[in-house]
Amino acid sequence: MAETSPLNAPDEGEFRLQRAGGDSTVHFGRDELPWLEGEDGTRLQVLHVDLNQGLWVLRVRWQPGCQVATHYHTGPVYAVTHSGCWYYREYPETRNTAGSYLYEPAHAMHTLVVPEDNEEETEVWFAIHGANIDVDGDGKVLGVLDAKSVLEMYREGCARMGKDAGGTLVVGG
Repeated sequence: MAETSPLNAPDEGEFRLQRAGGDSTVHFGRDELPWLEGEDGTRLQVLHVDLNQGLWVLRVRWQPGCQVATHYHTGPVYAVTHSGCWYYREYPETRNTAGSYLYEPAHAMHTLVVPEDNEEETEVWFAIHGANIDVDGDGKVLGVLDAKSVLEMYREGCARMGKDAGGTLVVGG
């Protein structure tokens, strides 16, 4: 039986909803999945990985003064800032603060910076399509992260810390 969308009038034809993973929704409370902490104090939660689409959805927390390596993505990125402030070094006039939404097209080169004078931790939700390519000042590739490698890194890091990362939503593979 097909479902109809309230956006389509009955005489416009039938709209079929495509469902992945069955008929139930998936919900995670704010701290239900483990936070993986890096050496620089960055904390990461991998919420969802779709290996078929190369999508990875994560929540990241940075301390004031943190800077991420210069990089670009092979697909689009969507970001929602929950707290704190951050910007791209290449575009310092555009500040992302609580409630900000950012769309980033594929191949936009940037260096994420969290201001040292932030008075709180910065938390951002990201949905990333494709790979993250870290580069040096000459554009030489230093490293590549994609949906599969982020999932593996998260699972391995959580296991080392005695945390269970089995709740991460994983599609495909």
